Amino acid sequence: MYLKDTVEKFTDEGGRFLAIPEMIARDSKNIKAFVFDWDGVFSNGQKNETRSSTFNEIDSMGVNLLRFSYWQNYKRSPLIAVITGERNNTSFYWSKREHIHACYYKVAKKTDAFNHFCTTNKIKPSEVAFIFDDVIDLAVARLAGLRILIARKTLPVFNEYIIKNNLADYITANESGHYAVREACEMIITMQDNYDRVINERASYSSVYKEYIENRNTIETLFYSGENNQITISNPL
Repeated sequence: MYLKDTVEKFTDEGGRFLAIPEMIARDSKNIKAFVFDWDGVFSNGQKNETRSSTFNEIDSMGVNLLRFSYWQNYKRSPLIAVITGERNNTSFYWSKREHIHACYYKVAKKTDAFNHFCTTNKIKPSEVAFIFDDVIDLAVARLAGLRILIARKTLPVFNEYIIKNNLADYITANESGHYAVREACEMIITMQDNYDRVINERASYSSVYKEYIENRNTIETLFYSGENNQITISNPL
């Protein structure tokens, strides 16, 4: 019953399930990592002259709740990465603040970063959920096990291309900059029938949440640059 209710909640708001919800729920249980594009996902795609953009704390909380949900289910943190095409000072700040595992930037082919991340962490592409928004992400979307497209309603032909070529499992109701990441994270949590427990324990700062956050905060973010057509450890901060 929870699955039917979940689908209705998200579709009533305008979300689109392109894959059978039962398959999304099943596949989400095999996911070990969550990889996010940055521009057009956490931000609305705009940048200033310092190569920075913005993010909002509502989306950031969504990622944290998703990680906590995984911790509750498996007693370990999922792998988290950002793959961004250009330098973006805000993405560097957020990655380090949130103690994600890896942040890739200046990688011409995002599949190079994606495959490097999978190989380094000994996981299969099918064990990765990918949250993305645009053309340069599509090669990774062909590889990932769970694909969530951040909506952009002004691109109906692109959206149709995504559907026709089976490149997403879910399209968010909300657009980038309007809490679409939070929506994607909550959809996955709810698919795993874990939402109330996650919210209750986070709200009360339970011993389980405290254990999770202490563990999360020991993670040292690694930065990788793809400049000169070679992925290497970098320190952009």
